[in-house]
Amino acid sequence: MGVEMLRTTMLSLSRQSWLRDWMQNSPLASRFTSRFIAGRTLDQALAVCARLGSEGVLSTLDRLGENVTSLEEARESRDAYLKALDGIADSKIGSTVSVKLTQMGLDLSEHHCQENVIALARRAAELGTRVEIDMESSEYTDRTLEQVRRVHESTGNVRAVIQAYLLRSQADVDRLCAAGIPVRLCKGAYKEPPTVAYQQKREVDSSYSRLMHTLLERGVHPAIASHDERLVREAIATAAKLRRAPDSFEFQMLYGIRRDLQRELVASGFRLRVYVPYGDAWYPYFMRRLAERPANLWFVVRNVLRA
Repeated sequence: MGVEMLRTTMLSLSRQSWLRDWMQNSPLASRFTSRFIAGRTLDQALAVCARLGSEGVLSTLDRLGENVTSLEEARESRDAYLKALDGIADSKIGSTVSVKLTQMGLDLSEHHCQENVIALARRAAELGTRVEIDMESSEYTDRTLEQVRRVHESTGNVRAVIQAYLLRSQADVDRLCAAGIPVRLCKGAYKEPPTVAYQQKREVDSSYSRLMHTLLERGVHPAIASHDERLVREAIATAAKLRRAPDSFEFQMLYGIRRDLQRELVASGFRLRVYVPYGDAWYPYFMRRLAERPANLWFVVRNVLRA
């Protein structure tokens, strides 16, 4: 099956109520999705974070949901994250929170979005943790980075995400490093045109490597977010060459993916933070990610079977 046909099929399936009902109620589907979705409730997600913490693994909580359609929904998302921050503090698990700006109202009002994120960043600072601002598709990159800049100036308590497959990312990383803003580097998962993003894996890997070197050389508390073992080992070698202290950067991976490599990193004394998604919006999130980039399907299946 070709990539475009697979993408069309996934989009069509995502709209089928029978599949949604089966995915949400089938024990088989539940076993599969529970591998990388922490649960539907905050308490379930906090329990996962606590278990990870007992294994020496840091975490970041991601309450699933994006592209809210009203400012009231945006405020509800903000309040849910404030509750998550309080739960993190009460549980003493030291997690951060990851937020998408369309969940905070970016499509509706940049002003209200900024107020919501600043409220989270200030509360996180009071509790000794941080807000990580996720990156969405390229149509949001400029607006997201502008919000990051403003929240950083107001609170000094955010970490931005840069996607290595975007052609613009080197310039963005240079600006963020100059401003002292922490960066999480990932490859990128959205479907983007050739005018915006590299299309070949080797090009994306090469870009990731260049950006990773920049961040390890000049970045503030950078996060190397990858399950690519070759790039992970390259990061370790680069950090050693630069004499970068192991506690001055961290690796990040998705919940349930490459647990073997996660254990190896922790055993070797590196900081590892796992991205822990939870919430009722897991089904549209999951199906949308597979439709946006069908390679994600093979990636998830391969790595779930691997570890």
